[in-house]
Amino acid sequence: MCLAVPGKILSIVNEDPLMRVGRVSFGGVVKEVNLAFVPEACVGDYVVVHVGFALSRIDAAEAQKVFDILQSLEDGDENVSLPAPPRNPVDQAQGGKP
Repeated sequence: MCLAVPGKILSIVNEDPLMRVGRVSFGGVVKEVNLAFVPEACVGDYVVVHVGFALSRIDAAEAQKVFDILQSLEDGDENVSLPAPPRNPVDQAQGGKP
């Protein structure tokens, strides 16, 4: 299983399109993240990051939902309600179950 987490772009340190790098905050921990897959991302945006690569942008409200869930898990809350995974449009197009 893979885990991607949201982080907030604090600065962009390299603007080369293929090597675009930003400093991203993950709840106070700041890491350099490759932004090549999200060329539209700007300082202040939230991005979903997996193994050092930003995969997509998300809005602040969605990022906060993830932060809240992660905090509940860290606090040991056994009643955490996880959202349903998104449906796979390829499976649906091939007659798979929704």
